[in-house]
Amino acid sequence: MRVIVCGAGQVGSTIARHLAREGNDVTVIDADPAQARRADESYDVRGMVGFASHPEVLRAAGAKEADLLVAVTRSDEVNMVACQVGHSLFGVKRRIARLRHHGYLAPLWRGLYAPEQMPIDVIISPEMEVARGIARRLRTPGAFDMVPLADGRVQLLGIQVPENGAPVVGRTLAELRQSAAESGFVVVALLRESHAFVPSEEERLRPGDDVYVIAQPALADQVMTAFGHREQVARRLLIVGGGNVGLHLARMLSREALVSLKMIEHNPERAEQIARELGGGVVVLSGDALERDLLDEAHIGAVDTIIAVTNDDETNIFVSVLAKQAGCGRAITLVNKSSYEPVLDAMGIDAAVSPSAITISSILRHVRRGAVAQVYRLRGDFGEVLEAEALAGSPLVAAPLGKAGLPAGMRIGAVLRDGEAIIPDAQTRVRPGDNVIAVVAHDALREAEALLARPGENDPQPPPVPPASPVDAP
Repeated sequence: MRVIVCGAGQVGSTIARHLAREGNDVTVIDADPAQARRADESYDVRGMVGFASHPEVLRAAGAKEADLLVAVTRSDEVNMVACQVGHSLFGVKRRIARLRHHGYLAPLWRGLYAPEQMPIDVIISPEMEVARGIARRLRTPGAFDMVPLADGRVQLLGIQVPENGAPVVGRTLAELRQSAAESGFVVVALLRESHAFVPSEEERLRPGDDVYVIAQPALADQVMTAFGHREQVARRLLIVGGGNVGLHLARMLSREALVSLKMIEHNPERAEQIARELGGGVVVLSGDALERDLLDEAHIGAVDTIIAVTNDDETNIFVSVLAKQAGCGRAITLVNKSSYEPVLDAMGIDAAVSPSAITISSILRHVRRGAVAQVYRLRGDFGEVLEAEALAGSPLVAAPLGKAGLPAGMRIGAVLRDGEAIIPDAQTRVRPGDNVIAVVAHDALREAEALLARPGENDPQPPPVPPASPVDAP
């Protein structure tokens, strides 16, 4: 597949790296020569300098032969025009754009993106995606991540094993898998001392481990209890930051009954605007959230969860630490810089939210088509959650999972059959036509694809025989 990525920032470069790693022909365009050069030198992609919305730049990037255009520059308008030019002048088959401004996302203007208007196949709104991700975390107290999979039939839960122990501590993954059908979960990935990996069956869970599990939603409370978590759903919430993320989240939460919601916004004019829009159901305070007097005015000690979503990572981190010290029960913190991730646990932050990681997962979910599709990109960028169809004749359906020859970096967490989700154990047999949800480390992706393919499907194909020239024709 030939792909053009417009924008070589963190999101664009990561998407380009993922797609190039899978053997796609990727060109990255950026107006900043340093960014374009970095993409060209760091990854197996072609970096180009230029404005992504200019027809000549897109032509030089190979837009006439492109199968996909992903527009993720910092400008909504450039992203929209790049998609329009790619479609109108070069016939690019599929176009994805990142749009931030809420004015472009209002349902009233949905017709703007029709094929005959401004043809964008998929619109990704980072702020909306982040707000939804935080709302999901709030509904699963104790989990640092929660993603619904397979139309909500199963969940991906990120759970920390508490230091004071839990029923699962000391047990091997083989032991946990034996009772998977009854317990309702399978451990699929583990983060330990800043190292993320797909664990072996002999691995034992330790206090302080961060684990990803695939679980049945109806048994989520039971799963959290097995990991030593008995937290109640937060009812008293404080949002710090009234930008697009904070406002989207406040709109979502203000519709829920039995929620007491407050917000702190630094800019007085913006605070007044938010207060008018949200109405009397939300208390909006104006000022610096790092001032202890303002936190006291918000009754921070009685707040169940603080959600820090300003545009400044340092503000988000420090206000979260201050809130926890003052007695706040839980802190969910927006952090853009991945270099901060390893120290957040030590600072008492319960869940970190990465806008770039959420945006990348959303885009890759729409990029991948066919038998294997990405569902979610895991923290630490060591692997992905995939959903794939089990094909007749593939090695996966030839034996029970315990004998199917899964590579070391792959673990199947759910089997989807006839509208139902099965949490598998070693004796579970996958049938042709089933869909499986699996965690696959990046270095095991090729082996996983071979396991899912029909015999001979991944074999190298002989080069095509060129047609005879007039001179060679009889």
